Amino acid sequence: MSTASSVLLQFLELITALIAAPLLTGWVNQCRAWLGNRSAPPLTQFYRQLAKLFEKEVVLAGNASSLFRAAPYIIFACMVLASTIVPTLSTDLPFGPAADAIALVGIFALARVFTALAGMDIGTAFGTLGARREMLIGFLAEPALLMVFFTTSLISQSTSLSTIVETLGQREFAIYPSLAFAGVAFTMVSLAENARIPVDNPTTHLELTMIHEAMILEYSGRHLALIEWAAALKLYAYSCLGLALFFPWGIPEGTGIFNLLVALPSLAFKLAIGGFLLAAIETVSAKLRIFRAPEFLGTAFILSVLAMLVHLLLEAPK
Repeated sequence: MSTASSVLLQFLELITALIAAPLLTGWVNQCRAWLGNRSAPPLTQFYRQLAKLFEKEVVLAGNASSLFRAAPYIIFACMVLASTIVPTLSTDLPFGPAADAIALVGIFALARVFTALAGMDIGTAFGTLGARREMLIGFLAEPALLMVFFTTSLISQSTSLSTIVETLGQREFAIYPSLAFAGVAFTMVSLAENARIPVDNPTTHLELTMIHEAMILEYSGRHLALIEWAAALKLYAYSCLGLALFFPWGIPEGTGIFNLLVALPSLAFKLAIGGFLLAAIETVSAKLRIFRAPEFLGTAFILSVLAMLVHLLLEAPK
C-alpha cells in the first residue's frame, strides 16, 4: 500500500466520522420517536442545531479561566482522534500501529477529565455536581471496558485494535461464550459512557438526574457546538468499536476501491441496526437512580471478568 493512498483513506475515515456522527445521533432520535409513537425530527436536525450554535455569540462567565475556554477544543480533538483510531473502513491505515486498546481508553479518560474540570471551573453547583457524577461513572466504567479489551486481546494475542479486528474477522463463524459476556458488558459500559438511558438521559435538564448536561450548562455558541459534536463523535466511536470487536465482518484489510465500496455500505448498515437497537433499549428501559448506577456498572465489570475467565478456562488452547 502506498503512503499517499493510506493517508487519503485515513483522511476519508476522518471525514466519514465527522459526517456520520451527527447522522447516527439523528437516526437514534428518529427511532426513539417512532418507537414512542411520536412525530420524529428530521434526520438532519443535529446539523441544523450545530449550524445555529456556530452562528451564535459565545457568552462566558466573568470568572471563566483559560481551561474553560480550551476544554471544548480539547474534548473535540480527543473524540476525533478516537474516531480515527477505531478501524472502520480498513485495518491497514497509518493510525493502525497506534490503535492500541489501552491508549484508546486513555483518550476517552482525557476527554472526561477536561469535561469535569470545565464543569467545576465556573464554580456553579450544577457543574460541580455533574463533574462528581461523571467521574464516578468513569471510575466504574473504565475497568469494565479494559477487561473487555483484555478478553479480545487474549484471543488475538495483541492489544492493537487492527490486529484484533483482523484476527476475529478471519476466523470461521462460531459462538464464543467469552465474546457473548464481553458484548453484554461492552453494551452496558457504552450506555453509561455516552450518557444514555438507563444511566443518564441526554434529553433532560432535571437537576436531580442529569450528569453530562450539568457540566455544559455554562457553554454557549461554538463552544457548545463543539461539545455536542464531540458527544456525537463519542457515540459514533463506541458504536464503531463495538462493531469492530464483535461484528468485524465487512472491515477489509486492503485499501482498494472495491474494498472501500464494501466497507462503506457495510458500516452504514451496521450503524443503522445498532442505532435502532440503542433506541429500542432506551425505549423499554427506565432511568435508574444515580445511586443504582454503581450496581449497573458493577454488573458490567463482573460480566467482563467472567468473559476473560471463560476464555482462559474453556477456549484457550491447552
